[in-house]
Amino acid sequence: MVDKDDEQPTGSGAGPDETGPEENSSGPAPSGEQSETPAPDAEGLTIDDILGAEQTPEAAAEGAGSEKEASLLIDLKRLQAEYANYRRRTEEQREREIERAKGEAVKGLLPVMDDLDRAAKHGDLVEGSPLAAIGEKVRAVAERLGVVSYGAVGEVFDPQQHEAIFQAPTPGATETTILEVVEVGYRLGSVELRPAKVVVAVPAE
Repeated sequence: MVDKDDEQPTGSGAGPDETGPEENSSGPAPSGEQSETPAPDAEGLTIDDILGAEQTPEAAAEGAGSEKEASLLIDLKRLQAEYANYRRRTEEQREREIERAKGEAVKGLLPVMDDLDRAAKHGDLVEGSPLAAIGEKVRAVAERLGVVSYGAVGEVFDPQQHEAIFQAPTPGATETTILEVVEVGYRLGSVELRPAKVVVAVPAE
């Protein structure tokens, strides 16, 4: 009799020592075996191809837009400069108009100031007298308004500021100078209220 334990299996299964199907036949290659050649992009283009490609209409349009923006910036800066100059000219014009308006008001004081000058020359403005006090107040008002007097003996004659009513040939004179002030001149800022009327000394021949 044959013992059942001695019977060998007749199936086709492999034993524990038998090798099964290849497990790595479809797996990825080891990292050390990957190719060093850079793969092309999705469209099959290399970096050199991209850099050497011609500019597209869209890119050209973007470049033209940048040039237009630069031109607009230059125009804006020019407009800003023109506006700054306009404001400066307007301010200067406004200041001149204010000075002219003040000058017209001050001109009414000039005859009074002439009378005060004549009174001072004749010794009528005694210190502490009512007339002297009035004269000080009038001159203080003119000074607050910015009125400046000019014209003094010994100054060089300037036809832009002085009005010569007489020329006196003077020995030793080397240039035309003021010999006598007949009427003091006044100005308010850049506005000429009245030229100084003077007698000038001229070189004697």
